[in-house]
Amino acid sequence: MIQIDEKLISEDIFSEEFVCNLSKCKGACCVEGDVGAPLDKDELEILDSIFDKIKPYLTPEGIKAVEEQGTWTTDPSDGMYVTPMVEDRECAYVTYDIRGITKCGIEKAYEDGAVDWQKPISCHLYPIRVTEYSAFTALNYHEWNVCSDACTLGKELQVPIYKFLKTPLIRKYGEEFYGVLSEAADEWKKEYGN
Repeated sequence: MIQIDEKLISEDIFSEEFVCNLSKCKGACCVEGDVGAPLDKDELEILDSIFDKIKPYLTPEGIKAVEEQGTWTTDPSDGMYVTPMVEDRECAYVTYDIRGITKCGIEKAYEDGAVDWQKPISCHLYPIRVTEYSAFTALNYHEWNVCSDACTLGKELQVPIYKFLKTPLIRKYGEEFYGVLSEAADEWKKEYGN
């Protein structure tokens, strides 16, 4: 683990390579799983406030799920905040393009200028999962078989996770943090890299 301020960062974020390959996986991370995407507490009010603006971007099934469950819900196993799901399958905010690839309805609304919030930070940061503890924050690589094509493409292009996720890491923690993280990655690579 590498420590930057009160954050503990898994070295996998430097060593593992990853680039989403939607043409292969079709956005399976938005469909597979037991619960919806994790949400930060401050995102709950955002989802409540933007729902009417993102509603036109959602599927009828997604709209129904949100109307029945709310714009957010909780994971029954640990009480964490998560996005609602359609019939315990895909995230309620998922849409599909003509090729059957999942897209985020929130992000589509953002791209169109309908809202000024891109999407939940946990989605933007994936495959990094953030866990908040009382004394520190842990940033870990979440390895999932549905992302095997992203790992293959990342290796082909030689893009480590922290570089692939530059934009969301800056969105969450700022430019200064990302600069320090990049320096730590360079030092790590000199000492442990290939």
